[in-house]
Amino acid sequence: MLPLVLSAVVGAAVLMFAVYLAISVLRYPPGSGRALEIHEFIKEGARAYLRRQYGVIVSISVAIAVAILVASIVAGRPSPWRAPLLFLAGSFSSVAAGYFGMLVATRANVRTVNAVVTGGLRVAFGVAFKGGLVMGLTVAGLGTFAVAVALLALGFSDEVIRDSIYYAFGASAVALFARVGGGIYTKAADVGADLVGKVEVGIPEDDPRNPGVIADNVGDNVGDVAGMGADLFESYVEAIISTMVVALALAVATQVSYALLPLAVSAAGLVASAASVLFTMVLPIRDPAKALSTASLASAVLIAVLSLPVSLYLLGPEAGLRAWLTVVAGLVAGVVVGLTSDYFTRKGLPPTAKVAEMSQMGPALTILSGMSYGFMSVVIPSVGIAVAALVAYALTAPLGGFWYGIYGVALSAVGMLSLTGFVVGADAYGPITDNAAGIAEQAGFGEDVRSVTDLLDSAGNTMKSISKGYAIGSAALTALALLAAYISVLPRDKVDMSQLNLLNSYVVAGFFIGMAVPALFTSIVLRAVSDAAFELIAEIRRQFRERPGILEFRERPDYGRAVDVVTKYAIKRLVIPGLIAIAVPVVVGVTLGIYALAGTLAGAIVSGLLLGLFQGNVGNTWDNAKKYIEEGHFGGKGSEAHKAAVIGDTVGDPLKDAAGPSLNILIKLMSVVAISIAPVLAALA
Repeated sequence: MLPLVLSAVVGAAVLMFAVYLAISVLRYPPGSGRALEIHEFIKEGARAYLRRQYGVIVSISVAIAVAILVASIVAGRPSPWRAPLLFLAGSFSSVAAGYFGMLVATRANVRTVNAVVTGGLRVAFGVAFKGGLVMGLTVAGLGTFAVAVALLALGFSDEVIRDSIYYAFGASAVALFARVGGGIYTKAADVGADLVGKVEVGIPEDDPRNPGVIADNVGDNVGDVAGMGADLFESYVEAIISTMVVALALAVATQVSYALLPLAVSAAGLVASAASVLFTMVLPIRDPAKALSTASLASAVLIAVLSLPVSLYLLGPEAGLRAWLTVVAGLVAGVVVGLTSDYFTRKGLPPTAKVAEMSQMGPALTILSGMSYGFMSVVIPSVGIAVAALVAYALTAPLGGFWYGIYGVALSAVGMLSLTGFVVGADAYGPITDNAAGIAEQAGFGEDVRSVTDLLDSAGNTMKSISKGYAIGSAALTALALLAAYISVLPRDKVDMSQLNLLNSYVVAGFFIGMAVPALFTSIVLRAVSDAAFELIAEIRRQFRERPGILEFRERPDYGRAVDVVTKYAIKRLVIPGLIAIAVPVVVGVTLGIYALAGTLAGAIVSGLLLGLFQGNVGNTWDNAKKYIEEGHFGGKGSEAHKAAVIGDTVGDPLKDAAGPSLNILIKLMSVVAISIAPVLAALA
């Protein structure tokens, strides 16, 4: 059990390092004056929203835990308290990780601005990156620590490993509700503020006269910090746990070593992610985007190096080398997905430049050209994930057959997600610098300060694009691992494995049902964003109409009222999408059976990967095409091309930050629910 103990120790050490980074960020002076005042608005708005959101989520989580307890008692399961306890532990871990990370992020934004004023680019980059890395290290550190401690406390046995899927269930349920709620909030605020401010009134982005500007800044934190953190937290723990569950299907003599390997690889990833601070300290920071990209590649290489001795120690020379190559395959797939998203979305590269050029002829061509690149951007990541899965299977199947190959596929997901600490940190860096640029604009800082905050923000946009591609790519591999785990927990004496094929009409029917679920989910989320944006637009127009002095700087907008409008709608509309993810597997499993449910999961993975990648990339392509025009290309700000690009960006916002990212969690939560109810379904078969 030494690897289990070491994983817990490494997780705890990384959590302590995250606390140290948080303290070092908070020690940096926040400045004073108007910038500090705006920061307080953002901080309080984000805290108020999360308190209300988590209040709803905790209530739902408790209700689900009670249902799990009742079902466990009725089914006569030994230790019926264990499953609901693990579910609640997963739920509260996800809440804690998201809330702590967001608290630091909302305090790092104004300190980044002040660092620009007092210390320049390098110091400001350090403050923003450390603030973001707190979120990343908290997510990965807590995931590794919690899983290891749970297995140590409850006993490292087959039953405990299977029940640990309920920890993933709790994390996944919270993540979906948080991602949907945060996505609705942030994009309704963004769309509402942009349409009235930029398009109708003609004032700049982040202009303090816009009543929706604080709501927009708040949304960056509750959506892209707390939401993304919860998203990757559940992916991270699900990849670990699903691989451990699949390991139980292997030969009895090898189960323990194979079950411990995913935790050990994750611990290696934690060390590499923590070391990324050192990478950024020695790298030149003339271009923050290049510094972050270089640090991410260095972290990936370090994970590969550290994973080799771990794999050899646990599995021996041949099996260890094959397992290590599987981890590397997952890492490479993650890099491929991220770099592809970067190419199709980075400002100034051919796709965004072409969309910006097409915008000269109106918004219709902005939309059409962006969509064409969005669909094209799906191809390479999908092929990359397929190759990673095939390579992983081919590497590990010779060790013992089918289930060893499936274990390899699951382990490749662990390899991809071993970078989670750095990726989430780099993603959280984005909202911090976005807020910093907004605060600099609203507080009236000079061009010398705003040019630096804009440079930091530009790097943040790049990393957000990469991390969104990484998130959906890792979700697809994790979902495949969870699908394998679902099949592995079905009792062999009651299930005919040969029926799990596309010649089975129930599997085909389930596949089409699953394929439709992400489309339905996307529709519901986009409607929620539209409805909330409608109400915010009405509120902003009302303030401009009733208080004309706002545009002349004679009256201050009622920021709090705008924040409240969006908060109410986001909280109201976050429940139904989450319940769909939980209800569909139950309904399909009970009515159509275990084979149809396997098809449903497969269909949701395929459809969800396509829609998730497309929406995440196309939204960022439109966003950065707009920014490219704002730099002075094709007429610059205020031109017809700029107006068309703003419309494209407005259409893309709810795709890239609400519906698209939420699909990552949808396909995994459906699989986790299926695993949880598999024994009951098998009994009914």
